[in-house]
This record gives sequence, C-alpha cells and structure tokens, in this order.
Amino acid sequence: MLRSIATVGGWTMASRVLGFLRDILIARVLGAGLEADAFFVAFRFPNLFRRLFAEGAFNAAFVPLYTRALTERGPALAMRFAEETLALLLAVLLGLTLAAELAMPWLMAAIAPGFIGDALKYDLAVQFTRITFPYLVVMALAALYAGVLNAHRRYAHAAAAPILLNLAMILALAAAAPLWGAGLALAWAVTLAGVGQFLWMHLAAARGHTALSLPARPVLTPEVRRLLKLMVPGVIGSGAMQINILIGTVIASLAPGAVSYLYYADRIYQLPLGVIGSAIGVVLLPEMARRLRAGEEAAAGESLNRAIELGLLVTVPAAIALIAIPEEIIGTLFERGAFGPEATRATAAALAGFALGLPAFVLIKALAPAFYAREDTETPFRYALAGMIANTVLSLALFPWLSFVGIAIATSVAGWLNLALLWLRLGRRGLMSFDLRLRRRAPRILLASLGMGGALLAGAAALAEAAAAGSLARASALALLVAGGGAAYGALAIALGAVERSTLRALARRGARAP
Repeated sequence: MLRSIATVGGWTMASRVLGFLRDILIARVLGAGLEADAFFVAFRFPNLFRRLFAEGAFNAAFVPLYTRALTERGPALAMRFAEETLALLLAVLLGLTLAAELAMPWLMAAIAPGFIGDALKYDLAVQFTRITFPYLVVMALAALYAGVLNAHRRYAHAAAAPILLNLAMILALAAAAPLWGAGLALAWAVTLAGVGQFLWMHLAAARGHTALSLPARPVLTPEVRRLLKLMVPGVIGSGAMQINILIGTVIASLAPGAVSYLYYADRIYQLPLGVIGSAIGVVLLPEMARRLRAGEEAAAGESLNRAIELGLLVTVPAAIALIAIPEEIIGTLFERGAFGPEATRATAAALAGFALGLPAFVLIKALAPAFYAREDTETPFRYALAGMIANTVLSLALFPWLSFVGIAIATSVAGWLNLALLWLRLGRRGLMSFDLRLRRRAPRILLASLGMGGALLAGAAALAEAAAAGSLARASALALLVAGGGAAYGALAIALGAVERSTLRALARRGARAP
C-alpha cells in the first residue's frame, strides 16, 4: 500500500511542479486583478462540481460497490455495473451542464456576489465559466475510468492525467494569450484539457481490457440505485473542503483581489495535500474495501494506521514550514510582473492561515475511507456538514476583522472539527485504534517538525539580506532554506525515532521512479 501511495504521490508531484510553473505564469500575466478574479471563479466553479460529483462523492460510493461486484460476482458483471453507471452519469451531467450554461448569469450572482458592482468583471466571469463548465462532463467520465483502474490496483494513469491540464494551460499562456487575451485562452485550455484527460483514461482502460461501452439508455438497476443512495450524502461528505473553499470564494468576492490571494495560497498548500493526502485517499479506499470483503479486519486496521503515520510524517513538517516562511515561498514563486510585494504579503498571510489546517485535511483523507469502504457515506456527510456550518459562521465572523485571512483560518478550524468528529466516531464503533508504532512515532514526528521550524526561522533571518539582492538571490535563498529544513527534519526524525532510514529510502526510490 505504501508503495502505491508513493507511486500516486510521485505522479502527483510531477503534476504539481508543472502546476506551479503554470501559476507562476498566470501570476506574471494576470496578477491579482480584475481578469484574474474572473478566471479563478470560472476555474473553481466546474472544478468544485467535478470534485464533488465526479471524484469525491462518486469514488466514495462507486469504488466499494465495484470492488464488491468484482470480488463476489466476477469481472464481467462488475464491468456491466460500471457501464450502467456510465450511462446514468453522462445523462445527469449533460443535463446539469445545459442548465448551468443557461442560468450562468444568475448562478454568478450567487457564487460571486461581490462582482455584481463591477460589470466588466461580472461579464468576464460569466463568459469564462460558460466556457469551462463542460470540463465537468469529460472529467466525470475520466473519474469513472479512474475508479475502475484503481479497483484493479492500476493507479499511475489517473495520477498522471492532471499533467495534461497543466501543459494545456501553459501552452495557452504562451501561444494563445497574446491573440485572445490570457483569461479567454486559459478558459478554453481548461475544457480542451478535460477532453484530453478523458481520452488518456479511455486508452489506459482499453490497454487493460477494462474499456467501457455506453448502454443504449440509463437504467436504474438495483446496483445503480444503491450507488445513488450512497452518493447523495457523499456529495458533501467527501467534498466538504471544496465546498468550504467555495464558501470562502463567495465571501472573498466582497474584497478586491481577495479571490486571487486565496487562489494562489490554495495552490501552495495543495501541494502536500495533493501529493500525500489525495494519494492516501486514492489507494486506501480500494485497499480497505478489498480487505474488509475478505474479512481481514486486522489487516484493514493496519492499513489505516500506516496511512495515518505516513500522513503525519509528511504533512506536519509541511504545515510548520508554510507557517514559518510563507513570504519567502510566495515571493520567490510569484512576485514578478503584475504580482507585486503587496500581493506577496497578502497571499503569504492567507497561506499561513490555510497551513494551520493542513494535517487535518490530510488525515480526513485517511479516516473517511474507513467509512466509505464499509459503504457508509452518511456519517462523513453529517460531520462534514457540521464543519461547513462552522466554516461559514467563522468566515462571516472573522471577515470584518481579518478580511480574507479570516476565511483561511475558518477553513482550517472547520477541517480540525471534521477530523475530530470522524476520529471519535471510529473509536466509539471500535473501528479505530492506534497501534503501538503509531503511538510512539506521532509525538516524535511533531518534535522533529518543531525543530525544523526553528531552523527555518533562523535560516530565513540569516538569509534575509542576501535574498533582497534580486530574483536569483531570492530563489537561491529559498532553495537553501528548503534543503536545510529538509535535512534538519530528516536528521531529527531519525534521531528521535520518528521514522526508519529504510522507510525513507524505499519511499524516495519509489516516488522518484513514478514520473
């Protein structure tokens, strides 16, 4: 399981590196102004629906059911269930997309009310979102193929697919932006990249003899009805973080530039969340579903403990690093062209706020599969709903005092609340117990991470004058901080017994080979 997580994480890392290059170019061309705000809303809206319906809720419901069909009824009947799901998914999403295209002016008033007073920004957001919304349909179909491939323990293709999106947006900025304008070029790149990702996944499935045929019409078989029953609560349960981000976007639209600041900060803390958090969720769900179907409760518990340990090992130091040196990170990556020092300071403050919740966001990815693998999507739904309510209340309460930084802090607090509820419920059901290894290593990971944070603060102070000499000097200073912080954490983790050298070497080799 850990090797599979490293494989998914390795491909995700390759995608996120390209994503950083993409965002550096976007920051250089668009900055944090009117057109940037309009595009980021247009990009986030279909992305939200994709993560809710296509990836989050869908995978949470589909993978356990497909795994059960594969185990109990054989590959042929499992494939039939996947094809029946394909027909229903396509019909529903085409209808949703058509309705959204027609109602976009009214939808925009709901998702970005702060744009209403600026006619140009509002019209651009409507135009860009109409172009990007069909991305939902093709990415939903790609997510179905990803679920099938993951159930067969073939993780690499789905993990590599987002690389196509980043490449398409980079090419759009380089080739099409001078002709059409950056916002319009990026909007078209998003949708075309979605088509490319679907074709990539279809070809991967065909090579593995799991390509799907579209039935003549959707049929609500008992299996499909069961899927829908699990998906309804799963829409919120597995997508709480994305809904919280959308809530933050709605509120942030009331302050100029705030949508962009939150977007750039989100992109940074999504790196460890995507590399390790999403990888854990992708691999752990089918792994636990298989073990539970085989009656291997102890093995399922072992998988969960190791996933939590790995999540802590990576995300606790990542969170502390993002809190310790946010300005150094944001300034080096984005401060050029239209993105100035003021935008750096604002985005860095938002990044620190998001980083407070990073370990919680990742551990939710580990704990939620323990419910989904048992075909329980209702419990995560209830707790995610509690987190969403807390996020909304806190965002509204903090926004007048802390502006967009209050939104980031509220999102983090909601993540910790969601995690605590999941944790307590699993314990009360007797489905979660920390083994001796995890109980010994968790506090040592925290101590090693705090030591690394102190080293980063000292290093940033020592290199501050040198970093002010120019872009190359700033990049060199950040590289030294990253290398020094990583070395400090590795040395402290090994010295304190938070991790074994062999584990680090094995994961590093596997992750390096993945791309």
